[in-house]
Amino acid sequence: MAGAVKTEAVVLRSLRYGEADRILHLYTPGRGRVSAIAKGVRRARSRFGGRLEPFFRLHIELHEGRGELLTVTGAQTIEGYARLRGDARALDAAARACDAVGRLFETDEPHPGVFNLLCRQLALLDGQAGRARSAAAASPAAEEPARPAIAARAAALAFRLKLLLAAGLAPQLGACAGCGEREHLVGFSGAAGGVVCGACEAGSFALDEEAHRFMTDALARALADAPDAPDPALGQVERAIAATLEHHAHLRLMPAMGAIV
Repeated sequence: MAGAVKTEAVVLRSLRYGEADRILHLYTPGRGRVSAIAKGVRRARSRFGGRLEPFFRLHIELHEGRGELLTVTGAQTIEGYARLRGDARALDAAARACDAVGRLFETDEPHPGVFNLLCRQLALLDGQAGRARSAAAASPAAEEPARPAIAARAAALAFRLKLLLAAGLAPQLGACAGCGEREHLVGFSGAAGGVVCGACEAGSFALDEEAHRFMTDALARALADAPDAPDPALGQVERAIAATLEHHAHLRLMPAMGAIV
């Protein structure tokens, strides 16, 4: 229905359009993912300033007409997550988190829990970037002042597992997805939808105990309390998430974390 829309939103993506406009992909608690045009936002004296950039959390005002695109008529910043914008790793992680939400929840179906989860992830990345900057200032000679890459990967995978849960795609982890056996769970099958035992492992790949435990703990814990696991186990977790998405959502996402240089 045409008219004014007022909502919170996170800017997932911003694309240049025409000479001075931008197309925004937004995620909202009550309307899911929406697209909107911000007219004149690229002009030097735009009243929106820089607040329509990716990862901003906003109170936004939109006009809904007859077309698919809404029009931005007003925006106030709730949180700009300024610290993550100065940290390349955090910025990349934020982009991957927003991409995952935008692609896995691409409709206008409301998922307020997903909106809150994304905001929490951005806040955690912002806080971690701030701590990394403080550590770098305290030890300027250190080669790697940021948080360890393995911990960053674990946090990103914990976020994706919670997205799977919100989408109704959480893998079965308590028993074999093929026969229900609770012992000797040695593999993971995307087609079956979870862990499998030795008798049902055809077509599966190995899932070690550490990877299995990480997935179970990540789904049970708060996002800020992502469990630890060695990098090989995290590789298995990422493969399990990718297999689940490919078989049940016909979707491939970017890796949860970019290459560490």
